[in-house]
Amino acid sequence: MNILITGAGKGIGFEIAKLFSGEKGNKIIGISRKTESLQSLAIENIFPIQFDLANFNNYQSDLLPEIKKHFTKIDILINNAGFLVNQPFQKISSIDFDQTFDINIKSPFFLCQTLLPLMHSETHIVNISSMGGFQGSAKFNGLSVYSASKGALAILTECMAEELKENGIKVNCVALGAVQTEMLSEAFPGYEAPLKPSEMAEFIVDFAINGSKYFNGKIIPVTLSNP
Repeated sequence: MNILITGAGKGIGFEIAKLFSGEKGNKIIGISRKTESLQSLAIENIFPIQFDLANFNNYQSDLLPEIKKHFTKIDILINNAGFLVNQPFQKISSIDFDQTFDINIKSPFFLCQTLLPLMHSETHIVNISSMGGFQGSAKFNGLSVYSASKGALAILTECMAEELKENGIKVNCVALGAVQTEMLSEAFPGYEAPLKPSEMAEFIVDFAINGSKYFNGKIIPVTLSNP
């Protein structure tokens, strides 16, 4: 299979890339602003691409040609890249807002547009959202913009699934609970999440392979809490 993962330089995305690389026949493209960790793995079927997903105007001119060097088709796309700002509502700046929405919702939107010609009737797009963006879930101070962007990603998933179903492309979203990533640690120093990135990656890899057999346009909560 050909698998493309954004935000693959660290955390959950990095662990997903490692897991997929262990299966014979898989080829993995990992997109990240920093690719040193992927390069240090020295695994022959992982192809790191250094690219800032906020550079929307360069998707067609710069990013797509790099992807086509390795892939003629995409079987699985995992939109994992994320940006988190922990600030009280009254202190959120327009820069904070734009950066969060650029990475968490605009980049999956325009990346899927760009890669659509490489997708086929069995392609599975998996959008990585958050329980913060899951309607009816517990909300936390400081995460208004982050949660709003992840909620937007959930709705985008439903809309994409409807529009792309005539092509056979499946689109699903997993809303993750707390995972002990670098992004979480930076936003909430001292907080200990119940799951490690490698543990969550196991679920996501299995879902990316098998979830499209059972789901399309669904938002799947993946959390130990209720709701």
